[in-house]
Amino acid sequence: MSAAPLAIDPALLRRYDRPGPRYTSYPPAPHFGPNFGAAALRDAIVESNGDPIPRALSLYVHVPFCASPCFYCGCNRIITRDRSRGPAYAARIVRELAMTGALVDRDRDVVQVHFGGGTPNFLAPAELAGILDAVKRHFTLSPRPDRDISIEIDPRTVSVDDVAELAALGFDRASLGVQDFDPDVQRAVNRIQSVAETLDVIAACRANGMRSVSVDLIYGLPLQTVTSFSRTLATVIEARPDRVAIYGYAHLPQRFKAQRHIVEGDLPAAEAKLALLACAIRMLTAAGYVYIGMDHFALPDDELARAQRHGTLQRNFMGYTTHAQTDLIGVGVSAISHVGSTFSQNPRELPLWEAAIDSGTLPACRGVWLDADDVLRADVIQSLMCHGSVAIPDIEARHGIEFAGYFANSLTQLAPLVADGLVRIERDRIDVTDVGRLLLRNVAMCFDRYLETSTVVPLSRAI
Repeated sequence: MSAAPLAIDPALLRRYDRPGPRYTSYPPAPHFGPNFGAAALRDAIVESNGDPIPRALSLYVHVPFCASPCFYCGCNRIITRDRSRGPAYAARIVRELAMTGALVDRDRDVVQVHFGGGTPNFLAPAELAGILDAVKRHFTLSPRPDRDISIEIDPRTVSVDDVAELAALGFDRASLGVQDFDPDVQRAVNRIQSVAETLDVIAACRANGMRSVSVDLIYGLPLQTVTSFSRTLATVIEARPDRVAIYGYAHLPQRFKAQRHIVEGDLPAAEAKLALLACAIRMLTAAGYVYIGMDHFALPDDELARAQRHGTLQRNFMGYTTHAQTDLIGVGVSAISHVGSTFSQNPRELPLWEAAIDSGTLPACRGVWLDADDVLRADVIQSLMCHGSVAIPDIEARHGIEFAGYFANSLTQLAPLVADGLVRIERDRIDVTDVGRLLLRNVAMCFDRYLETSTVVPLSRAI
């Protein structure tokens, strides 16, 4: 994407500012159903073992606990300062890993382990060590040099010594939540975090040999302006993290109780919100970062940028990842798995997840089996989200379809986006323009057949 300023037409924004999925999966999670449970997940894992070429695995561990509520948060988390809850939770994670690992052939390497939340460093190093030991006992941890063991860190609740312990356990990537350094914005979202403590953690990650550090920001928060956000971006750029994720704030107070503390009048309007993203794109690309996709940036020599160049970039519930063509197994409360042509999710309520683990049952409680149309549309949407383009002959060859005929309705829906300069369509490809990448979800929505049916939960707006 060009580093030149992007012209943002307010009338254009109003036309495209409508609810839609973020496409961390297709079908999106609201379309998972209760008919998919433990037996279905067991069958999916066993069936996936039979692939002629064993598929590698990614493991996701969800840790829901946070010491205090951030008002913007839409994650599944439990607010508590009681660290004594950690050992029991970690012990159940170990048991879930044992149950799942017993179903997986040992010739399937685990190439990625990611701890997310919540606040994963709520767990003590000994508890994290126990979980990693269980991974090594019940799965085959890949010896590949590009294997990832990563963790999300709250700089407010971790010390330099803690970072050293995490690195000693084998964590080689860390993602730091920042959101915004502006004091007024921090007070508005109940997350007071100094620049100094954040930079200390980044320095500790590097000093202890972690090969990648990522910083997470959010645009669209209350009281944010382009001027104030530019200061945050300048501070981040000076720290030179390997990756920067900039997520759009989704205001859904009817779903997330903590968001009701946010004064809606303090939120930037759609035009101002997109100006914040355009500012981030302009500053980060000018500083040498590669714009990976909807909300991620990476230095040119980072594995994420290399994966995009090599066509192996993938988008899932962990965001953008370098490990394409892997099955994802999620453990912990609310965790999502993507095994073969299925998605499944654990209970969002901690007592229900605990009860399943204590009864020796895989805790999957909802999910979906993908049909051929789902797989095809997921392929197209992944290509748009990861590369901003679709190579039509490749899609036709992989799925045995004639693109123009199969997607006649989608191409009709794309026509206004073409007219508005968001998309270019040629005989053998579809390309999203620089301005169109700001509205990437809208482009993907043209290929989503589930939008024709009502969803069970509200969706965030595209802008």
